[in-house]
Amino acid sequence: MTASSTALTLRDPWALVPSLGNLDAYISAVNRLPMLTPEEESTYARRLREHGDLDAAGRLVMSHLRLVVSISRQYLGYGLPQGDLIQEGNVGLMKAVKRFDPDQGVRLVSYAMHWIKAEIHEYILKNWRMVKLATTKAQRKLFFNLRSMKQAFKGDASAADSHRASLSAAEIERVAEELNVKPAEVVEMETRMAGGDVALEPSGSDDGEEAFAPIAYLADDRDEPTRVIESRRRDHLAGDGLLQALEVLDARSRRIVEERWLKVNDDASGGMTLHELAAEYGVSAERIRQIEVAAMKKMRKAMEAVAA
Repeated sequence: MTASSTALTLRDPWALVPSLGNLDAYISAVNRLPMLTPEEESTYARRLREHGDLDAAGRLVMSHLRLVVSISRQYLGYGLPQGDLIQEGNVGLMKAVKRFDPDQGVRLVSYAMHWIKAEIHEYILKNWRMVKLATTKAQRKLFFNLRSMKQAFKGDASAADSHRASLSAAEIERVAEELNVKPAEVVEMETRMAGGDVALEPSGSDDGEEAFAPIAYLADDRDEPTRVIESRRRDHLAGDGLLQALEVLDARSRRIVEERWLKVNDDASGGMTLHELAAEYGVSAERIRQIEVAAMKKMRKAMEAVAA
């Protein structure tokens, strides 16, 4: 680093870090920032603790940004953007700087490591899946160790067993013993990590007739208020409403409607036909049909009045 850039950094600790741009430029910039000597670190930490000096806090943070970048590389296997991991790690670094006590005899790099990892862990747990996989201490321990231990077991396995994805009973006991958790918790976490997210809604590209997402069968709308009201109204119309609509008809029209639409015999043959009714009343089948159509119109108006 040149003398001019060093002087610029001393005046403004954020000057060398690009505000926008690609990740490589950021990493290159933070790796050029000067490290603090133990004396400088102690001085800045005391200025922050005793006087709330934000410039001192900035210098402590800036000198350890490369630590966050280094730690973030350890978590690239989870498939999350390194830029996001660095961002969360920087939050942990700032928390560490705020709580750092130089009189404890520990360098900030050692103290901050815990805070940086804690923030990155929390980010991974929240974003690796839509549903958070680990909430208890034992689950978190398993989440961040189970995959690496499974890889170790796979490396130790024979060629015949190398295709095996799940843990054997002996391996489950070994993981539980090493991590001081219950075997049942190992099995549960392995099952959680082996599963994947399932979209409730169908994807935009899958718009064919066969598209059938879980939302179609998971939703239970039987107690949805509007459906309850509709169901009650439909039951009322099918019962009392229908009886009131039949009351507006004369005897002949009512009997025609009942025989044609409302009567079901034991043999499932239904009511009388147009010709049978025509023979009974001494008119043509077409006349019976006309009476039926007129009766249905009257009933429809009556039922609309009931529904209103």
